[in-house]
Amino acid sequence: MKKLSPYNIKKGILYFKHFGPKEFWVRLTERFQTDDVDYEEWYRNHRPSEEELERQRKEKFDYMPLISILVPVYNTPESFLKQMIQSVRAQTYGNWELCIANANPGNKEVGDILRIASEKDKRIRVTDVPENEGIAQNTNAALKIASGEYVGLLDHDDLLTKDALYEVVKALNQQEKPEMLYSDEDKVTTDLTEHFQPYMKPDFNLDLLRSNNYICHFFVAKKSLIEDVGAFRGEFNGAQDYDLILRCSEKAVGIAHIPRILYHWRVHKASTADNPASKMYAFDAGKRAIEDHLKRCSQDGEVSHAKDLGYYRVKYELKGSPLVSIIIPNKDEVESLDKCLQSIEKSTYKNYEIIVVENNSVKDETFSYYKKIEAKGVKVVYWEKGFNYSAINNYGASYAKGDYLLLLNNDVEVITPDWLEEMLGNCQRKEVGIVGVKLYYPDDTVQHAGIIVGIGGIAGNIFVGLPRRYTGYFHKASVQQDLSAVTAACMMVKRSVYEAVKGLDEKLQVAFNDVDFCLRVRKAGYLVVYNPYVELYHYESKTRGAEDTKEKVRRFQSEIEYMRSHHLDILKNGDPMYNRNLTLTKWDYSLKNNQKG
Repeated sequence: MKKLSPYNIKKGILYFKHFGPKEFWVRLTERFQTDDVDYEEWYRNHRPSEEELERQRKEKFDYMPLISILVPVYNTPESFLKQMIQSVRAQTYGNWELCIANANPGNKEVGDILRIASEKDKRIRVTDVPENEGIAQNTNAALKIASGEYVGLLDHDDLLTKDALYEVVKALNQQEKPEMLYSDEDKVTTDLTEHFQPYMKPDFNLDLLRSNNYICHFFVAKKSLIEDVGAFRGEFNGAQDYDLILRCSEKAVGIAHIPRILYHWRVHKASTADNPASKMYAFDAGKRAIEDHLKRCSQDGEVSHAKDLGYYRVKYELKGSPLVSIIIPNKDEVESLDKCLQSIEKSTYKNYEIIVVENNSVKDETFSYYKKIEAKGVKVVYWEKGFNYSAINNYGASYAKGDYLLLLNNDVEVITPDWLEEMLGNCQRKEVGIVGVKLYYPDDTVQHAGIIVGIGGIAGNIFVGLPRRYTGYFHKASVQQDLSAVTAACMMVKRSVYEAVKGLDEKLQVAFNDVDFCLRVRKAGYLVVYNPYVELYHYESKTRGAEDTKEKVRRFQSEIEYMRSHHLDILKNGDPMYNRNLTLTKWDYSLKNNQKG
């Protein structure tokens, strides 16, 4: 009830107008889902202690660069400005300078605060901007007086944690001096009494960055990199940081993610953090920034706003009409297979072949059905050994003529008519090896929205059971992004990539073969893309049965051991497309428990 302030009611009306009644109610009910872990308590337990902060102040790194913090200031409320400055002065790493561009020198209160602060601490440098041309131009004015080797971006009403610069320099010393770094972040109330909405981010994720400026805060980059890409551009004001981050990401030698909350984004009436609908011009600028980025990358794609403001959809242009070979293993499930094939027939893309891999069926009706579908052009090939999912798919692939292979379970139903165009548009990109999709149970809850390595011990689907109309943690169930793995229940892969990594590993007969395959494809230098705009129903493993015999249990254990021995690094260090602060016992991006990490 405490959230029912006049301001929040007014904001709710704006969102109601934007989404309409049904979508508004969905967003509202999802927003008010209770979290298992209280974030305020979690944050208190995970921020550095006074003893740790004191240790940080005394630490001497081999490499201790000057870091310039850029802050454009325009009529900032007095308390916000003082708190921002104090958060920089409280840094445990001391080799910094705070470069402030004051875009309204006539504001005496702001001017006095900046004058007193710069007299008190010579690391605080102020330049006046006579005319307020915009946030990009003002930030460039701050950049001109910066002399640091690295530059960090801080909004005039936000706060850095005391260890922010220490963690940045620590990362610079641990890696080969990455030219671009970013951290996790959260939001804080106007009066700083409550922290909320922590964003625990993945390591660099190209497709997620094209869907949303997830990097945002705290962003640090080499000054020479920022200058090399052309600094801030006024034509993208409102999304000037998004535009800069996209350009830096294209050129940066090394991009480091620091999985710690180092930035508090203050929420108040004027901030985009609290009221996205108030700054539609900013989201239009973000759309243009992505379009410009795609042009620089020689990538043809159409950018559109997602329903959730600040999020975007990139629909990649299909080149030509390459043949797609759809490979479907089957054992006796005529009804499921028929539903699957009928759904494929509704595809708007027509240049495909279907290869059904017959796997030890025993029912006469199955073979009668095969004759019917063969008459329609479906190829049926016969696997005569025991069940081995990897071997069966590899066998089917050996008959494929297409440049793109689509592994498909017989118990799925396609519900996106242009699914093949969507998948091909992504899979044709030179950096992409695999494209996965969004799968639902028949009750319209999520069965698969990607796979996280480490969940449940080895790997598990994420957002299992999430209602179809919910979008998940920071909308991750519903935006395109790169992941470490996706399910082979519906997976497209370049044939050249499939052959380069020698297909699915036949030592993994049942479990984890798709995860292992994806990880090997990523090691070969390709992206695994999750595309939520391709949707299917999955009637869930009817062909296989439970792990209910000693032999099956033994086989499952051997597959677990295989994964542990072949992918120890990612299991030990964590999935780079996830975050070490998030739980591995659930699949909803919940925080780990409250114990200090």
